[in-house]
Amino acid sequence: MALRTILNDSDPALHKVCRPVTQFDGKLHDLLDDLKETLANANGAGLAAPQVGILRRAVIVVDANDQMLELINPEIIAQEGEQEGFEGCLSVPGRWGVVKRPKKAKVRAQDRNGNFFEVEGEDIVARCFCHEIDHLDGHLFSELTDRLYTNEELDELMEAEGEEQA
Repeated sequence: MALRTILNDSDPALHKVCRPVTQFDGKLHDLLDDLKETLANANGAGLAAPQVGILRRAVIVVDANDQMLELINPEIIAQEGEQEGFEGCLSVPGRWGVVKRPKKAKVRAQDRNGNFFEVEGEDIVARCFCHEIDHLDGHLFSELTDRLYTNEELDELMEAEGEEQA
């Protein structure tokens, strides 16, 4: 396993559509292991292969039990409800935006051996499914928000919200 460099939003690789994974071999397993290690090191909720410069349809998402899900060739097959909230990205460090996503999402994907499976997520997990799959299609969350906030602005907003609830 190895840490990979996470690309930032100005890198052209992040704006390209990824190719499907067709070979479920040691090279893919190494990529998935590296994505997991890189994600853990960055303390993120998800990471897609194009974020480390690999234009293949593979993502890692942390589920509600803090387990890392490997999703190869994922596609959203059902969604329900709506949620709106702040979203960030390891490829857009220090910036946050309000994004609408489904409240629940069901994904069909393959595992590292090519076996198909389905998984459901809600709230933050549904948000992560959508966010990471968007990466595979060359899109960033920043395209879905009206404004990007800095860490400082986000802290101020959260502090003000906390005072309103007190």
